[in-house]
Amino acid sequence: MFGYYLSLALRSFRRNKVLTALMVVAIALGIGASTTTLTVFHVLSGDPIPQKSEKLFYPRIDPRSRQGFQPGDDPEWQMSRFDAEQLLREKRGDRQAFMSAGNVAVVPAKAGIDPFMASARYTTADFFPMFDVPMAAGRSWTAAEDEARAKLVVISGALSERLFGEGANAVGKSIRIEQGDFTVIGVIGKWEPNPRFYDLSQSRYGTDEQVFVPFWSSRAANMQPSGNMSCWAQPDDEAPRNDEGNYGLNVPCTWLQYWVELSTPEKVKAYREYLVNYSNQQRAAGRFEREPNVDLDDVMGWLDENGAVPGDVRLQAWLAFGFLFVCLLNTVGLLLAKFLRRSPEIGVRRALGATRRTIFAQYLVEAGVIGVAGGVLGLGLAQLGLWAVRQQPTDYAEFVRIDATMVLATLALTLVASLAAGLLPAWRACQVTPAMQLKSQ
Repeated sequence: MFGYYLSLALRSFRRNKVLTALMVVAIALGIGASTTTLTVFHVLSGDPIPQKSEKLFYPRIDPRSRQGFQPGDDPEWQMSRFDAEQLLREKRGDRQAFMSAGNVAVVPAKAGIDPFMASARYTTADFFPMFDVPMAAGRSWTAAEDEARAKLVVISGALSERLFGEGANAVGKSIRIEQGDFTVIGVIGKWEPNPRFYDLSQSRYGTDEQVFVPFWSSRAANMQPSGNMSCWAQPDDEAPRNDEGNYGLNVPCTWLQYWVELSTPEKVKAYREYLVNYSNQQRAAGRFEREPNVDLDDVMGWLDENGAVPGDVRLQAWLAFGFLFVCLLNTVGLLLAKFLRRSPEIGVRRALGATRRTIFAQYLVEAGVIGVAGGVLGLGLAQLGLWAVRQQPTDYAEFVRIDATMVLATLALTLVASLAAGLLPAWRACQVTPAMQLKSQ
């Protein structure tokens, strides 16, 4: 029967081309706008590490002075070096790592390649296994090598090709970074977690970082971190500093991102208690002045805390769905006009034995076919809308592309929306009284 209803729908389209085109365009406009904004929302709200996001946590404590204290303040956004190193030594998680971003000068040994700046990450040994960073060649460094300030480096595949050529084995070779020679011990494979959840102080979307340096090796080489820094002591109150400036061990500033892996809810609860106890210990030692104020967010919680989906994107999504609703209302009106104009035809079919259920199904199929046609056109309009989004000067723009999930979601949305729009017109059509229509002929 579906094939028969489909053929009837196609005949109807040929008889009413203009009206059918208006309905298809109305649905396409609504679907195109909603799919565009929904795709942006999908990209921004996506899970960057779905296989582990519920096991990775971002702990926060509050080492600040009481100056400027307000009840209900959030803990510090990042970690001081003293606290990060102390938490790392105590190893209360399955894995733990702290880190900072940076930019380093790379001096190629290969003739014809000028020195250039590369994005870098200074981090500790657990970074790679904790974040499932794939190794295309070699290995990452160990905790012992980091603490020994070994001059080792892990580089991206793109940087390996740039320095040594496509297909070359970079492991074991030396590269010059910031006036020092470092040995390449590993090359990472394709790894693009977007948003870049592990460090929201930088651009949240972007290409792979190119150079990974052991944290203490970076400090020994005086590599300059980049990102946000928050200090709470006046210059004359600060602890003695060494030649590391604001990045020294005892400086009252937060600038490091700290992550911990906890595999069970029990460990999460225990770690939260550990953060409270640690804060109390530091307060008793005179380092912390405030009452314990801690937080422990998993990956998605941390992204939500930091507004991974901007408010204007959420608003645009709601506006687009509102526009889709208006388009569907227009489609309902057009379907009503189209179906009721065929009341004499419906009356004859009812008189010849067609049931109300049959009439209802026929016209609902017709509405669904109109919706599918509008959805296909809407996908084309969505591609145009996403192209416009990619022209905007935002860090996530180049990643906003429709995928198979969104294509299926669009088609499903179209079918549901068109069927919903066709319910009332189809119901009105099946209520046509045969006798009244035959009498009027």
